[in-house]
This record gives sequence, structure tokens and C-alpha cells, in this order.
Amino acid sequence: MEESKKIEELNGFRDLRIVDNFYQTSSFFPMPTTEIGTLNEAGETNLGSYSLCFPYYIAGKEYYAMLLCCRNSSNTAKNILRTGKCTINFIPDKRKYFKEAVRLGFPGETTEEKMKDCLFHLVDGKCAREHPEEQYPKIVEEAFQVFECSWVRELDGAENDQVQEEYLPPYHQFNGITSQHGAHFILKIEHILMKPKYYDAIINGVDARSFLTVPVDYGYRDSKNFWYTRFRRPIAEPIPENKGVGLDSVKYAASRIDPEVKFTDEACAMLVKVPRVFLNTVLKGCVSWAKENKVTLITEKEMQIIQDKRNKEKK
Repeated sequence: MEESKKIEELNGFRDLRIVDNFYQTSSFFPMPTTEIGTLNEAGETNLGSYSLCFPYYIAGKEYYAMLLCCRNSSNTAKNILRTGKCTINFIPDKRKYFKEAVRLGFPGETTEEKMKDCLFHLVDGKCAREHPEEQYPKIVEEAFQVFECSWVRELDGAENDQVQEEYLPPYHQFNGITSQHGAHFILKIEHILMKPKYYDAIINGVDARSFLTVPVDYGYRDSKNFWYTRFRRPIAEPIPENKGVGLDSVKYAASRIDPEVKFTDEACAMLVKVPRVFLNTVLKGCVSWAKENKVTLITEKEMQIIQDKRNKEKK
């Protein structure tokens, strides 16, 4: 018996068997709670509850994207395959909203059945305003932020994927129909819509009062319940000062970033707060701006222009 226990224990851990839906059944995995809005064949908005929705392309490409994982037999998957459009609605932490999310996440119902007495109110988003001649999924009015997205069909050769009764191999690797029962969608973010209070916080600077209450769920676990945790006040932990770079390090990196564009000491001093891992990326961005504007010496003045431009782009 004692020997069996030694085999089972691995420095204080036990090796748990990995089974289907491992993020729920074989682990504790905190996830966001979202409502994915799509259009059914009649042009009506369908809401489906999803947590397997994560950032995918975050920098360095011509667009930004999310990854959505879902069953390929779901209303959501079928609607995205047909229209290539969806919205990702992030709901705030209210017990009645989470209860509704659990209801909307139950499979097998038609759009008419699940949306008949839906608690959430649906309104037009920015895509609908910009393109009134087209149909777009409506957005959830109660959401604190919404990503309006379009499916990037051409990735992984998924442009010919269509709704089928049964999906047979071969399957794609990461986009479109990826298995007998699964689908993954790379979703280009067209717009990020946010309620004014939180928009202002991001633009003007956040503090503990700026963070809204959001539900974090753990998915279906014990055949009876969905589990989630209530939100508590966030805690700020300052970044250690020694994690930035000193002026000498910035000057050294700046002097070697490009043979044609140089930086003054005053300009370099404005970059000492940049984390070391991002310094080269920031310097390359400065050089790119300088070449576009035919500047060979970046002074404090030019650096301020570059930073102002970056702040405007964030807005």
C-alpha cells in the first residue's frame, strides 16, 4: 500500500488521466464568459455561450484576431460557416446574466426556441451602421464590450468549408472543420465596442475602480452544474523598477538598431521605462517612423511626436 502511494505521488502531484474536454474534466481552467452572436438562415441573431474564445493574432500582422473553438454541429458553427460573421459579447458579473448564459449554452435548441424569451436585449453594432445594405448579427446591449468579427476563411484552406450533416476527413489543422465533431474559427476583429465608462478608463488610465466585475467560469464539471467565480476588487502590483532598462542600455541598443537613423541621449531617456524584451521592437518602430518622415536624427521632439502618434492609434 505504501509503495503504491509512492508511485502515485510525483513530488506532491498526481498524474490525472486526460480525457475529452480536458480543460473541464481533467483540470481547473479559468475562462471568460461570452455570448457569440451569429445570423441564422432567416437573418435572426442567435446567441450561444462560449468560453473557448481567446486572442490569436495580437501584433505584427495587418489585422488582429481571436480564436473560437466550438462543436461543428452547433448553431454558432453553422452560422459562421454560412455567413462568416459573428460578434463576441463579454457580459458583466451578474448572477441573472450567468444563469442566462448557462441556458443559452445548452445544445440542441433552434434559434427561435432559445431566443424567444432571451434576457439580453439586442441592438445594432457598428458594422450594421457602416454597411446598411448587409445583414450583421446584433450585439448584446448589456455587454460591457463587444468584438465585431469576420471569419478569415482562406487560412488553412478552409474557404470551401460548408455546413454538412456529417464531416468526413481530411480535416484542417487550425481553421474551419478540424475534426469529426470540432471546428475552429480564426476571427478578424473589425471593431471593439466598449461602454463609455470603461472606454474612458483605458484612454485616460486605469485604477482599481476602473475594472468592472466580470465572471470567470470553469465550465461543465459534475453533470449538474456550471461553476463560476464572482469578481472581486483587483489588486495592483507595481512592476519592479529593475525590470526596465537603464539609459546606457537604451543608448547602446539605439546606436545599433539602424546605420542611418540616430537617437539623442534625451530621446533615449524617454525609453528607459520600456521593458527590456520590448526595447528592440519599440526602437524599430521609431526608425520606421523616421524613415517615413525623412528624419535621420531622433531628438526629444521627434520622440514626443512618435509617442503622441502611438497614443492616438490606441484611441
